[in-house]
Amino acid sequence: MYTLQSRWKLEGKALYYYGLRNRENMFRNRIRLTAKQHAIVSALPKELTEHEKRALKGLLGEQVVPQDRLRMVPKSLAEARFCTECCANDFILPGLEFDEDGRCPLCQTRDKTEKLRSILPLVKDIPRSRKSRFDVALFYTGGKDSTFLLYYLSEVKGLRVLALTWEIPFASESAKASMEGARRAFRNVEFISRAVSRADLTRVYRALYERAENTCACPSLAYLLFYPELVENRVPYFMAGNEPVQMLGLYYNHIAPKLAYTFATGRAFAFLYNVGRVLTLHPPLRQGQIQTILTMKQLAYGDNFFKKHSGFQGEPVSSVVQAIHSVPELLPPLRRSIRRSPWRGTVPAFVHIDMDEVCGGVYDWNKVREILVGKCGWVPPADDKKALHTSCKIERCKDHSQFVRFYECRSKLIPFSALEISLASRNCGRSREETVYEMEHLCGFTLEEPPACAVMRAYLEGGDV
Repeated sequence: MYTLQSRWKLEGKALYYYGLRNRENMFRNRIRLTAKQHAIVSALPKELTEHEKRALKGLLGEQVVPQDRLRMVPKSLAEARFCTECCANDFILPGLEFDEDGRCPLCQTRDKTEKLRSILPLVKDIPRSRKSRFDVALFYTGGKDSTFLLYYLSEVKGLRVLALTWEIPFASESAKASMEGARRAFRNVEFISRAVSRADLTRVYRALYERAENTCACPSLAYLLFYPELVENRVPYFMAGNEPVQMLGLYYNHIAPKLAYTFATGRAFAFLYNVGRVLTLHPPLRQGQIQTILTMKQLAYGDNFFKKHSGFQGEPVSSVVQAIHSVPELLPPLRRSIRRSPWRGTVPAFVHIDMDEVCGGVYDWNKVREILVGKCGWVPPADDKKALHTSCKIERCKDHSQFVRFYECRSKLIPFSALEISLASRNCGRSREETVYEMEHLCGFTLEEPPACAVMRAYLEGGDV
């Protein structure tokens, strides 16, 4: 009796693999079938005739296997197989493949990705602005990454920083306390916050929950709220608090191609982009400004033709954009700013700082924590072993929904946190024991719903958080 191997699913006229494959097949998750192969696969499980085996060709033994060779998908971390070099495993990353040395694809391709630093232009120094009260703006959540950037920009580089906080109903108590600590610690920072009305926010969250089974809209709603503010204040640069493993995770999730990391520094992309603008009588933009306009246009108008047909992963941004568009009243200020800012020369550049580099080579979570607590008034979460995401009460809900949807082959999005914590286990100075503890107790990698999901649903139903 033959059957489809685990994690391979028949979708239309092709087979799709829900998992991260070994280096030689990286991102080759889709196999088109002939009409005859489709008919055979559609009838599985079944005994195969010799004629059918010949028709399947290379699929036999790989995608179509005897039932006794069917791989079992672990149901808990205790059953998982771990990579021999990092903490990636086939429970939090269902469908994870291993080479003959027991290495996962993240470690197999380490040499291939070590130079993939950011899909945004990297900057080392930001000049003092002569046209604005601020040199740079930062989307600030009170979490460890944005707090570290706030410290680095204001205290180490001596910049005038505008800290932008989107008020969410799910901010953790430690994040709220950390924000107060930052206000006391940093004299060179101006803090402003904005909030969407509860009625509108609930509409967005409900629409997003229907699509993604969670309400995580960060940082897209913050961009929508604050872009007009950045333009009016003529802020030349802005940043988001993304640590290195988050940037690298976009590549492994097939969201950002390898080429996207060179676009951020390549002059050719900027030249070609500006040729199109000049031909349509629009003013040219520099690197960073291009990324800003592309990001804001996606929020304001949705995915463009090339994005829709690129073949790259669209989740979760597309779901967030569709949810925002369910409340169209939110969009006019953003659209006006997008139209006007290029003509006025007030498009801020969306840039990134290599936090590995500014930390001496490695963004070591434990060393960063010492700086945050000692110099920034930062308050760790209740369980101080948590290091991945620290600013939101319902972070485990996002982890859980992404994990379960991928585990059940209902979404092609690999759980962000599963990739990030696996990469961090080899890159961020944490022990294997610390990382596995966080995976098991502080993330949403479980087939049972975490209690925090009740908090999320209570808000959607009109109750208090």
